[in-house]
Amino acid sequence: MSTAIVWFRQDLRLADNPALVAACAACDHVVALFIDDSGEAGAAGRTAAGIGAASRVWLHHSLVSLDASLDALGTTLVCRRGAALEVLESLAEETGATRLFWNRCHDPDAIRRDKAIKSALEAFSPATSNALLVFEPWEVLKKDGTPYKVYTPYWRAAAAMYDEAPERHRPLDAPATIPGGELARSLEGAGDIDDLGLLPSLDWHAPLIAHWAVGEQAAGERLDAFLERDVEAYDEARNLPGESGTSRLSPHLHHGEISPRQVLARCMEGRSLGELSDGETTFAKEIFWREFSYMMLYHFPDTIEEPLDRRFRDFPWREDETALAAWQRGRTGVPIVDAGMRELYATGWMHNRVRMIVASFLVKNLLLPWQAGEAWFRDTLVDADLASNTQGWQWTAGCGADAAPFFRVFNPVLQGEKFDRAGDYVRRWVPELGDVGRKHVHQPWALDADARDALDYPEPLVDLKATRARALEAFATIKR
Repeated sequence: MSTAIVWFRQDLRLADNPALVAACAACDHVVALFIDDSGEAGAAGRTAAGIGAASRVWLHHSLVSLDASLDALGTTLVCRRGAALEVLESLAEETGATRLFWNRCHDPDAIRRDKAIKSALEAFSPATSNALLVFEPWEVLKKDGTPYKVYTPYWRAAAAMYDEAPERHRPLDAPATIPGGELARSLEGAGDIDDLGLLPSLDWHAPLIAHWAVGEQAAGERLDAFLERDVEAYDEARNLPGESGTSRLSPHLHHGEISPRQVLARCMEGRSLGELSDGETTFAKEIFWREFSYMMLYHFPDTIEEPLDRRFRDFPWREDETALAAWQRGRTGVPIVDAGMRELYATGWMHNRVRMIVASFLVKNLLLPWQAGEAWFRDTLVDADLASNTQGWQWTAGCGADAAPFFRVFNPVLQGEKFDRAGDYVRRWVPELGDVGRKHVHQPWALDADARDALDYPEPLVDLKATRARALEAFATIKR
């Protein structure tokens, strides 16, 4: 009787899971495994140590959901801690496994680890598949074989490739059964998700995760609700943080509870990308922006910490721990910035328009390094995707792919007045401003002295006009 180990990572689902499907087809017994290999992970890794505290909380609940899905098919998730190679070798010896399957990850730490494991366990004929992306990072390249650094031509090329062979991207059904449940249940670590220690000792995580439904089924339901209710208005509504106009699929995609192939298939319903409505097209472009980010990370792995534009290595960033802490805690005195940072801390998520606003404030008005913002987001986001997070911060700082021009400094007051016109988003997350009228909710410092003194809300950390001028001068120096 042949036995296979399926190593789960960023693919915490049963449907459209090529490694799982292949293992069930090839072997008589299948052991589903998750490894907390935090002891060997690099700082930017995709393992339990490399991801932030908020993502660890989501990961715990996602593994619980996956184990329940496996249980419905007669098996369980085996959870182990330790160096991945040692865990795999030990489990293979315990089970007599002769085959090993996993779906590829594309961050630098995971690539190095997986190459080493593939070499060391060559006798097990490791079979790896693509489950994280539509296109792997080396598939959509320019005609000369080099990676794109501008998104629009990348999108055009990827869309053309997708429409040329839609059958290639058809999602796989979940296995009807997973053989070998008795073997899996007899193993040490069977279903022992709590023993991984992913949840923090302090109980701050319960209110955060209460904002979410986690797991494969929840991901599918969220996508269906978005496509039925919101996608047609997505082109405009995605910019309004006070409304429910986005899909909020990012944490589900990051942890692999749903695949981008599944998302596109449900959105398109047999049509080509060119046949989608404006809202659907904008949504599809967001899926391919994620692909673009992974392509950039794969070809330029040092962009995790280093700017793609090498001129920015000499940028005159400031050091100001007090200002950084005020930004992290949502105490800058700028309402839309503080609302976003408090939403992040409370829910592990932030509206994308607001992500750009708070990032611009940090790197341009405060002139603090983008790496500090990326690190904070990585620790506090439940969708802390290394590729998207890194590329997003470099875009805002003006040093990454397809980057925002240095003279683009988001004015947080104007951004608030344009995209949160009534101030509902600010009032929700900054209750100190709950009674401030629409005219002043985005600039409470313009209230008369008595009204301002009555507020339990800080004065602005910096002068927006003066710091914009300072940023333009600093960025112009680099550009020259």
